[in-house]
Amino acid sequence: MPTFTEAQLAEWFSPIMWPFLRVLALFSVAPVFSLKAIPLRAKVGLAFFIALASQGSLVGQPTISFNSAQAFGAVVQQVGVGLSIGFAVRLVFASVELAGELIGLQMGLNFASFFDPGSNTQVSAVSRFLGHMSLLLFVVMNGHLVVIMALVKSFESFPVDGNFLETLQHIKMYSMGADVFASALWMALPMVGMLLFVNLTMGVISRVAPQMNIYAIGFPVTLTMGLVGVTVTLPMLDQPIMALMERAVDLFATQR
Repeated sequence: MPTFTEAQLAEWFSPIMWPFLRVLALFSVAPVFSLKAIPLRAKVGLAFFIALASQGSLVGQPTISFNSAQAFGAVVQQVGVGLSIGFAVRLVFASVELAGELIGLQMGLNFASFFDPGSNTQVSAVSRFLGHMSLLLFVVMNGHLVVIMALVKSFESFPVDGNFLETLQHIKMYSMGADVFASALWMALPMVGMLLFVNLTMGVISRVAPQMNIYAIGFPVTLTMGLVGVTVTLPMLDQPIMALMERAVDLFATQR
């Protein structure tokens, strides 16, 4: 009867185990992959398939025994890197949703909010619409494949060595936080500027013709111009999303 030693088992399963944990952590938070409509068994099976298929490009990975003290650090490291990649991609959609909140505030549609089961919060109609459009663009532009590519490349930048503190030092997630607000303001700036001009125009009309009930016609005019502005600017939504995706991928795919 054939027997196997602990060192042999560690050498066989270690190259698959650590990528599997990193991919599984990514699937728990990344957009599209973390959808509740996808069964848990399908996520686990897909994570194992990706970890197995990436073995051809993951060369020179260290072998860590499952009973050693370094194994705990390796588990924390894989989960931390996987969650960081998923969170960085999630920030891309957060910037689009923040831009939708700013646009909805100027349009007067922030009162039309819906419950979002994904974030367990109330989101405005414009924010939810732009969020769904960005999710559609993410799939159309093969963003899910780019995320998987970034995860495989992350083993070159953050190899499996169990040193989670050093990995955390190199992952500069705070830079993505600044990009969220800057990109959201840039995406909402054309709409905010146009609606500000509409409000100024309505103010001038109220001064020229005081007998006109500006409150009765102000909201329909602002809402109509806002919908026209969304229709015009929506085809240009792919450019900021692609720029943010490249920024998020470079955090993990660039060799340190």
